[in-house]
Order: sequence, then structure tokens, then C-alpha cells
Amino acid sequence: MVPLKRRKLVPSHTGSTGTNSSAAEAPNRFPQVVLFLLERKMGASRRAFLSQLGRKKGFQVDEAFSESVTHVISENNCGDEVRAWLDSQVRGRDPTPAHLLDISWYTDSMGAGHPVEILDRHKLQEQQISEAEVVMFSAPSYACQRRTSLNNHNTVLTEALSLLADNAELSGDEGRGVAFRRAAAVLKALPKPVTDMTQLRGLPCLGEHSLRVIKDILEDGASSEVESTKRSERYKALKVLTGIFGVGVKTADRWFREGIRDLQQLQDSGQTLNQAQQAGLEHYDDLNQPVTRAEADAVGEIVEKAVVSVLPGAQMTLIGGFRRGKLTGHDVDFLITHPEEGREEGLVPKVVSRLESEGFLLYQKTTRNSYLESQDGPARPSSNMDRFERCFSIFKLSEEEKRGLKQTGNGVSRIHSHRVPGPEAGHKPWRAVRVDLVVCPISQFAFALLGWTGSKLFERELRRWAGHEKAMSLSSHALYDTKQRRYLRATSEEEIFAHLGLEFIPPSERNT
Repeated sequence: MVPLKRRKLVPSHTGSTGTNSSAAEAPNRFPQVVLFLLERKMGASRRAFLSQLGRKKGFQVDEAFSESVTHVISENNCGDEVRAWLDSQVRGRDPTPAHLLDISWYTDSMGAGHPVEILDRHKLQEQQISEAEVVMFSAPSYACQRRTSLNNHNTVLTEALSLLADNAELSGDEGRGVAFRRAAAVLKALPKPVTDMTQLRGLPCLGEHSLRVIKDILEDGASSEVESTKRSERYKALKVLTGIFGVGVKTADRWFREGIRDLQQLQDSGQTLNQAQQAGLEHYDDLNQPVTRAEADAVGEIVEKAVVSVLPGAQMTLIGGFRRGKLTGHDVDFLITHPEEGREEGLVPKVVSRLESEGFLLYQKTTRNSYLESQDGPARPSSNMDRFERCFSIFKLSEEEKRGLKQTGNGVSRIHSHRVPGPEAGHKPWRAVRVDLVVCPISQFAFALLGWTGSKLFERELRRWAGHEKAMSLSSHALYDTKQRRYLRATSEEEIFAHLGLEFIPPSERNT
């Protein structure tokens, strides 16, 4: 866009107190017409753009509503909604006789270069929805009681609440973050889009703060709090810094307070980084690029080959978001076990050694299994953390492997994936991918599978349900009945749900 030339501003002689000074951009060609654009549902940025356009065309567009306004323009509002807004502005006085018009009249007038005749189609229509036609929603209190597919009908609302949850967690306020995430989870489970606040009456987990954000978005098209958070220097910096593998909120916050805002400043600061953080910084771009299902399958084929070579008969399952049906993820997680209890012990170091010798690992850190049922089971607090033998790694996935053949029991099938430009296009022929390997004994497999499938909030709610409603303690290792003082065994996720008195919810419907 070519910038406007600077012009000498002259005093306006229209006498309208609400006229923006930018009206001087063009003479007022239609002195009998004073326009006001209602921001409600239109949004501030679109309103600003349309106002500027009108003034360039010679229209008087007032920033503030006043009795001099002759045409009120709105978008996606019915007549009742605009009259209610006007009543709130005049506060008991007779409402303005201004025309209440749809945005279509404004765009038609802009196209014609003058105020067009007001037709019936330009006039705001009355809302013809009876109370019986309004879709009212209901939902259980716990997320683990609700079926939540990937088909989210309220993405704009849930993304806004999730952003506020992120910001709360980056500020160290986990409780507020969980509150926003529970509110978002309720909206994700609804069968239709929310169009009116009355639909939310009686729904659980929607606190006053979350409702205020939802109301702003439904009425104005955006939440000022969300937009302000997006622009916040601290939020943007901490999102970048915590995007480094191995960097948590406390470390990122300390760096921010020391003046570090981005990766270049971190590199120039001379900060001492541990091995994980060094690898995370080196491969930042790759690790913050979504992993596709095709890439996850390609990694799975390589890992499974290494696992079976050192422990024949071992079984490996893709877990996390991909098991819930997601097409992309931040990393790839695998759960490994063996049908014979105890055979899995010490598997991770052997698999890691094999993968390292083949050049697949850019970084790895392993932990031993430290879980002892008699000591750690009932005494452990409800937590996401477990004590399994694990390997946190950064995997080197080549283009050749991504395009490779996937061996199956019945033959060979091609892994389909979008080809990333190779070296000839100036790109390296591989990418770094976050991969976690989790090894568990077969006796704990069902609990580990449930715990590592997610979502994070779904698992949190399962543990909350177990503790608050059933007097039980659930972890990724076991389920303990505190009343009976005994462990409840299970060989499948269905059995665990049955122990908890819950209807079984398949992985594809745990996307809270």
C-alpha cells in the first residue's frame, strides 16, 4: 500500500463532536449523512478499515455515537440487538431516529461513491427465533465423562481460552490455567456452535472470567484481553523461549527478566545451557514444526526394527495425540512392552545403543524404572508423572526414510508423505523430530496406555474423578482403592473405566 502524502490539516466545520480528525483526508461530500459503524461483532480492526474507506470516499464517519448520527451500520446483528445497544447509549432518552442498516448498504454506497437508496434488504431484520428454537446445551462436570472428538464446533472460542490458559501457565498460575482449559474443554464437547450466551446456562466449568471472554467474542468478534495478550512482549518472548526443548517456564522467565527476548539474544547472552537445551536451540526450527502422521509412522518403523532386534517378541504402540486420531503432533511417543513380565527390563539402553550406532539420534537421555508398587502406588499423589524406563530423544529422520517402504506382516506398503525439498533446493536432507520411548511391564500396560494417550486434561480429570468420586488413586502404573486397601488389576482400558464406574470413551473421543 502506498502511504498517503502528508497534508496540512484544517479545522473541521461540520460541528460534529464525534467526527474523527482523519475525516480531513477528503471533503465531506454528503453533509446530510452522518455514519456510525457499530463495532459489536464487526471487530475493531475491520471497523477502523471500513471507517477510513468511508472518509476517503467523502462520507462523514463518526468514531463515537451521538444524536447527530443519521445511519447506524452493523454487521451480523439483528435489529433487536442494535436497538438494545442504542438504548444503553441514550440511557432513558428517546432513541435516535437514525436508520439501522446492514453492512450491505455501506458497501453498496462505497461502490457507488454516494449514499444509495435504502432498500428492504439493507434494513436490519428482527430476530425471528423463538425460545423453543434456541439450542440449549448440557454437559457432565468431568471431562472424562464427555465424548470429545476432533470436530470442534467452537474453535474461535476454545483457541481464545487456550491462549489465556497458556499465558496463565507462563505466569506460574497453574490453577487459573486449568480453569481456562476446563472451560475450553466444555465448549469442545458441544455438538453445535455457540451463538448466544443463553445457551451456556447451567454448563459446568464456565467461570465468570471465561464467560466474559466468550461474551466479548460473540458480541464484538474478538476479546480485547486475548488480543492484548497476543501483543504482550512477555507472552511472545516466553512462547519462543519455552519452545526450546529442555527449557521450562522458570528458566524462560529468568531469561526474560535478564532482558532476553528471542533466540539470537539468548545465543549472544553467553547463558550456560545444558545438553538438552543446546540440542533444542540447535534444532529449534525443526522441533517447532508439526510432525505428520506419515513421519510418525516412518520413525515407528525404524524404532520397532531396533526394539525387535534386541528383544524378539516385544510389542510397540504409537501413543499420544496420534492414537487419538490427530494428523499432526509436537512429538512422537511409543509405548513398549513384552508379553513376558520382566523381559522388558533394561531394554531402553540397548535400543538407544542400536539407534545411535545407526546414526538416528541427535540427542538422548534415558531414565531407569524406579517404580515400586508397595512404596509408590497408593502413597503417590495424583500426577501426570510416572516412573517408567524412558528415553527422551531428538531423532534424525532423513528424507530417504520418510519415503521408504513400510514392512508389514503381509507384504510391503508405501508410506505416503509430502516430499520436502532435498539438498538440490538448498535444504538439508533430514529433519529433527522429538521422540519419546516408554517401556513398561505387561502388568501395567493398560494403565500406561491410558495415561500416555491423553489428552493432558482428560488424564487430569480421570485422576480427579478417581480421587473425588471413587476414593481411588489412579496413575499410569496402577489403580488403588483406598477404601478396600487393595490394587484393582486391569488388562485393558475398558476394565479401568469399569473399575472407575465410567462409560468407556475411546481414544478418538478424548480430545479435550
